[in-house]
Amino acid sequence: MVQDADGATTGSARNSDGQSSEQGIDRIREVAAGVWSDPWWTVPNALSLLRLAGVPVFLWLLLGPQWELLALLVLVFSGLTDWLDGKLARWLDQYSRLGQLLDPAADRLYIVATLVAFVIRGVVPWWAAFALIARDLLLTLCLPVLRYHGFEPPDVHYLGKAATFCLMYAFPLLLLVQGDFAFDWIARPFAYAFTGWGAALYLWAGLLYLGQVFGAVRLARTRG
Repeated sequence: MVQDADGATTGSARNSDGQSSEQGIDRIREVAAGVWSDPWWTVPNALSLLRLAGVPVFLWLLLGPQWELLALLVLVFSGLTDWLDGKLARWLDQYSRLGQLLDPAADRLYIVATLVAFVIRGVVPWWAAFALIARDLLLTLCLPVLRYHGFEPPDVHYLGKAATFCLMYAFPLLLLVQGDFAFDWIARPFAYAFTGWGAALYLWAGLLYLGQVFGAVRLARTRG
């Protein structure tokens, strides 16, 4: 659900004098200031930064020397740190605005990088990768629109979490069945199943997020 700057949802009233362009820009500056004022050096943020640093390493391993096993280990490490940084944020009470931005950004970057590498290697068809990447690009472009109208980004939907979970399992399994690994015939049906489920849920969740964005913008214009 999309919330405005005061924490109200799209279904509740805001002030009657609307929102000017200057207020929208001020809201963007306020959010940016909040990111800078939060603590940066936390354990969850460090794990997210490690995940981000692993993206070029993964691409080099897969597209350069084509060391599938090492690339697979990088993907597994990414999945483990994705789970661990959320747990540590709760256990250590180290929530931060930066962490809320880094964690999904690392997920999206890994998904995009993996899809691009898989297309180049011929693991997945280009049209399937294009659909998933276009989904992420479109939703990213919606974020400044929401900020401009005084709304927070949509809360992470359970379908979006399920989709990311499926894809994060699908990518290592797809990579596993490409090499000469033992028991790859066992991993193959699971790889294709997680890929199909993850892609379908990923696009479905994207449509839900897009509907929330349209609803928020329409509400802001009606109030204005």
